[in-house]
Amino acid sequence: MKITVFTSNQPRHLSLIESLASIADEVYAIQECNTIFPGQVADFFKRSEVMQEYFSHVLNAEKEIFGRPRFSPLNVKSLSMKLGDLNRLELDALKPGLESDYYIVFGSSFIKGDLCDFLVNQKALNIHMGASPYYRGSSCNFWAVQEGNPDYVGATIHLLTKGLDSGPMLFHALPKPQKTTPFVLGMQAVKAAHEGLLSHLKSGTIFDFDPVTQDKSQELKYTRNSDFTDEVASYYLKTAPTPEEVLQSLQSRDLSKFLHPYLG
Repeated sequence: MKITVFTSNQPRHLSLIESLASIADEVYAIQECNTIFPGQVADFFKRSEVMQEYFSHVLNAEKEIFGRPRFSPLNVKSLSMKLGDLNRLELDALKPGLESDYYIVFGSSFIKGDLCDFLVNQKALNIHMGASPYYRGSSCNFWAVQEGNPDYVGATIHLLTKGLDSGPMLFHALPKPQKTTPFVLGMQAVKAAHEGLLSHLKSGTIFDFDPVTQDKSQELKYTRNSDFTDEVASYYLKTAPTPEEVLQSLQSRDLSKFLHPYLG
């Protein structure tokens, strides 16, 4: 089995690559790279004292769940580029990564043009870190917690379409009820998404789900990267729920709001 994944270069992205490599003969990893020190180095997110403090918590949580930056397994062939460069490439540059059995998108830039058309035709799977259709856009799980809804922290595995995170949904992945910080909770949601996807890929049941169109009338919030400011991050650091409050919220979660929920 061959799998192609369009992803990034943080430990959580490397962990997905490793997981896919554990069940595939070959993995083609197209990685769009950002700094691995967000908040300290200006990149996708700005550099500031507030961002440095915020992302110190994010990086510690990611290290706890996914480890450090590292090399990929031997059966992985990587192609690395700067975030946003993917849509400038001609399709021929991605061969033989376009001859796979499954195509996964997780943490890449917004894919457009001929590559998007190809991936849509191949029923590519997108991991959206947020519970669609409730939270869409950027940093969805941050905003779920910010609005007092840790019970909505999760991921959506859906079919890729030309719209941003708007494709028909297959299932939701959610972290199990636990007493933890919201930063670790977000990483646990990522882990649940990886585990759920891997389980269905390994068993060959991923396309047994009937795709469900997203009902945009249920949307609670749509956010852009520009909405994540120093002021917002500072407020979050001061008001984030305690581990006890996180546990209470997850224990009261209404699973009927989620599609075929996978708890990881």
